[in-house]
Amino acid sequence: MTALRLHHTAYVTKDQEATRAFYEDILGFPLMAAWSETDELFGAERVYCHTFFGMADGSALAFFQFANQEDQDLFDPALEPSPFRHIALKVDAETQANMHQKLVDAKWKPEGTYVLEHGYCRSLYTEDPNGMLVEFTVDVAEVDQITADRKADAHETLKRWLAGDHTSNNTYR
Repeated sequence: MTALRLHHTAYVTKDQEATRAFYEDILGFPLMAAWSETDELFGAERVYCHTFFGMADGSALAFFQFANQEDQDLFDPALEPSPFRHIALKVDAETQANMHQKLVDAKWKPEGTYVLEHGYCRSLYTEDPNGMLVEFTVDVAEVDQITADRKADAHETLKRWLAGDHTSNNTYR
C-alpha cells in the first residue's frame, strides 16, 4: 500500500506575504488556510503562522513563519539553497506554459527561471521568495512505458550503482 497523494509539504519562510504573493498572485495557488498558533514544540513555546496553498488534487504547499526571531533562526532552512532540495509539482503542458508566461510577465528572477528536458519529463524551474527551487513537471507521452521500464529494473539499477557501475540508464533524452 502507498500514500494516496501528497497531503502537504512544509517549509519555513522568512516572509509570509512575499510567499503568498508568489504562490497566489503570480502562480495562482489559492491561500486555503492561515493558522495563527502557539504551541509547545521542541521544548519551548513557539508562536507561528502556518499557511496552506491549495492544489487541484486537494494537497497543499505549507509554510511556517515564527514570531520570535530566535525561533525563526533556529528552524530556518540553510542559508545556501540546494537544487536538490526542492518541490516538484506535476502539471500539464498548458499549465506549465501558462506558469512560465506568468513568471516572465512578473519579471520573476529571470536569471533563475529555466527549462530542462529530462527525456522522461520536461521541467520548468524557478526559485520562490524563500530561495527554494520549485519545479513544474510535464511527463512525456510515453511516461507509462518509461515508468514500467524503470520499475522493472529499479532494484537491479540501484544494486549496480551502489557497486560502482554508474552507467546512465536514461536513454530517453
